[in-house]
Amino acid sequence: MSGRTHARACPERTCVGCRERAAKDDLLRIVAEGDACVPDPRGTLPGRGAYVHPVPVCLDLAVRRRAFSRAFKAQGPFDTVALRGWVEHAAQAAP
Repeated sequence: MSGRTHARACPERTCVGCRERAAKDDLLRIVAEGDACVPDPRGTLPGRGAYVHPVPVCLDLAVRRRAFSRAFKAQGPFDTVALRGWVEHAAQAAP
């Protein structure tokens, strides 16, 4: 036996808010469209993506740290109103 496991590794990403690593499925992908941050829950929109936990605390940390401009490698500031609404709605829907 070679000692290899047959379990597939789960891809991990880092939350730009709290800087913790988590499974890609547990994070929300965000892309920049113009000067706004847009949620990409399916992960199919084109362009560079940033990942954040879908909770208001991590989103607030990311905005305060100006993490989106660094993650997108673009000049900020980015409008996060639509993103904040999406995250707050998702946080209320989750038990």
